[in-house]
Parts: sequence; C-alpha cells; structure tokens
Amino acid sequence: MKVLVTYALPQEGFADYTSDFEFIFPEGKPSFSPEEVMDRIGDVDALLSMFNLPVGKEIIDAGKRLKIISNFGVGFNNIDIAYAKSKGVRVTNTPDPVVEPTAELAFALMGDLARRVCECDRKLRQPNAIRWGVMENIGVGLYKKRLGIIGMGRIGQAIARRALASQMEVVYHNRHQLPAEKEQELNATYLPLDRLLSESDYISLNTPLDESTYHLIGKEALNAMKKGCMVINTARGPIIDEAELVDALKTGKIGGAALDVFEFEPRISEALLTMDNVVVVPHIGTATLSARNEMSRYACENIRRFFRGETPLSVVV
Repeated sequence: MKVLVTYALPQEGFADYTSDFEFIFPEGKPSFSPEEVMDRIGDVDALLSMFNLPVGKEIIDAGKRLKIISNFGVGFNNIDIAYAKSKGVRVTNTPDPVVEPTAELAFALMGDLARRVCECDRKLRQPNAIRWGVMENIGVGLYKKRLGIIGMGRIGQAIARRALASQMEVVYHNRHQLPAEKEQELNATYLPLDRLLSESDYISLNTPLDESTYHLIGKEALNAMKKGCMVINTARGPIIDEAELVDALKTGKIGGAALDVFEFEPRISEALLTMDNVVVVPHIGTATLSARNEMSRYACENIRRFFRGETPLSVVV
C-alpha cells in the first residue's frame, strides 16, 4: 500500500514501517505543493499530512483509493473533518508526542517575556547601546505570579506542572472543569473566563481551534486583561485577533506577547516584528528531533493499525 507523505520528515521515524508501506516523500525540497499532492493523491491509500496543507473536498475527492488521513500533529483544523467523515475517510492525529515539547516551549517563551531575554540579546548586538545598569533591563519574573491557562488538556497540564516548579499560582479555564483530585495534583484553580482574563499576570493559550475559539482573544478579551498581562500562544494563530493584539500592545494595554503561531501563518504582521515586547518563533512547538521521529512513528502506527482492522492510537473521525 502507498502512503503519500507531504513533508520531508526524518527517515528514522519511518524505519519500522517500510515493510508495510511504500512511502512517497518529496525529493530535493521541503514539501509537496497542493498541486503536487493533487497529482499524486489518486494513486495512494493513505495521506500523511501536516498543518500547512489544507485537505479539503478537492483533495479528498481526488483520492480515489484514499482510506485514511493521518495528520502529523495534534491540531487538525487544516482538514475538512466533516467531509472526510461523509466520504468514509478515517482521520487520525498524533497528540501524545507533542505534549512535553510544546509545554517546554510555552514555558520558555513565558520566561523569555518575563526576563526580556530576546530584547536584551538584541540590545547587546547593537553598537552604543546602554547595556548595563542597576535599573536597566528590568523584568517582572515568574516567581509567585499568576498563570492563567486557557485549555487544560494534556499540554495545559504539562505547563501547569512546570509553573509549580516556579511557585506560580495556576488558574485555568476549560470547557469542563477537571476532577478535584487532578486540580489538587496540579494545584490549579478553575475560573470563569472573565475572571481568568482580569486576574492573570500571564495567559497561555492551549485550546484547539474551532468555531468557538476563533478570535477568542479579541478586543473584548484583551480589554478585560489586567494591565501588563503577557500572552503566550503555542496553540493556533487564529485564536487571537492579531490586529487587536497589535493595538493592545501599542497602547500598553497588555505587557507583551510570545507567539509560536500566527493568524495568517506563514505571514506575520509587520507591526509585531518591530516591538521589543513581542517574541516570535516559527511554529517550533514540537521542533525537537526526538519529537519529530516519535510523531512520525505515531502517524505511521495509526495507518498500520487502521489497515490491520485495529483501532488507531488516536482517532479524530
């Protein structure tokens, strides 16, 4: 059986599956274009896709033999889930391998904002800058500060555990409140969204992107935040209304933002790139070699289990 892999991923993660499948990789380039995927999709049994490839009606219809879309990553907003389901195409994702590396990055970004690491790095590289001084480069720190986590799934919980080590107070908002024993384990307190926004020193976004979370952080939410609040987004870009974020940063309504994802990715607002209180990184939440290889294995295992008539590791539809 043939599997079309849309991105040039490390081969190590596929090594255990080459006897089961014929993998078709991009050669000499990072990824297949949507047009190249269309040219090849009719001759494959499975598609191993990434977040940067929209998989909609056109691609699904062109996949005459397509039985499963195994998405590389936890998010699947790049796929028309309803249409795939209507055509009997299974969709899977890879939630387990992304938890720790994404939480690690989110916490690193929060520390960067708190202590102005990237800003000071840039300053040191400039000639004639004022670099040292008792009251220069003052940050706000993490110790004893309140972290509000929006989306308390596995990634949110992994961030909460890291916050405990910094003796931060953790509050969270989630579609469903966690069981009392889990709250006790994480030392986390559930709050309604309005209170979380108005009472948190830092806010980490860790919720999926869907109709209910699109522009969840817009003008109203930004205005509700306490002055100086810092926002970290390692989830999906359109959860934040980027234009309103820029305005809130310019006016000093919030203290800063650290972004791994962007509303119109790969395009980034020019205004964000000029602000010292903004840290931007190019969607590197899971960008460690071990995570990439484990995600590849997980995506391949989803495909293998499906064709063996077994339940994949993680089923979307």
